[in-house]
Amino acid sequence: MATMVKVWDPLVRVFHWSLVASFATAWLTAEDWKSLHHFAGYAAGSLIALRLIWGLVGTRYARFRQFVRSPATVIRYLRDIATGNEARYLGHNPAGGFMILALLCCMSGLCFTGWLSTTDAFWGTEWLEILHVSLANVMLGLVGLHVGGVILASMRHRESLVHAMVSGRKRAPAMSDVS
Repeated sequence: MATMVKVWDPLVRVFHWSLVASFATAWLTAEDWKSLHHFAGYAAGSLIALRLIWGLVGTRYARFRQFVRSPATVIRYLRDIATGNEARYLGHNPAGGFMILALLCCMSGLCFTGWLSTTDAFWGTEWLEILHVSLANVMLGLVGLHVGGVILASMRHRESLVHAMVSGRKRAPAMSDVS
């Protein structure tokens, strides 16, 4: 059996699954259960704020400086995926790091537009509601891409990234892996 190493700390894992739950709850309650929808939105916004702080001061693999890479690096990595030559990363790979930023930005916009729509200044404003719904749809698309990327990376590197996000552990890096 391969040696396992700790990668994802408890805060990252609880954040991840809590954000999944709050987005799913908000999505499912958008039309019929406004109080729960608002609660889920506030929970998501609070989680995002916590993750932004943890991205600056958290553990090694939680920090933005560990996984935020240049656009050129992300494009090279996507090309490597297309040719089947992508490296295995112990932490987030360049595409995964970009996806995290996209998800954080989109969810932040979604929370902000949702909050704005509850204020006196923007209550019932049609363009804001359209923007909020559009961001929710973009978020759903990003989630689909994220899940697809997780499945692809799990198959290519023969390790369950979902299990890693539950247990916090991944297979120890080989010589060719990026740690």
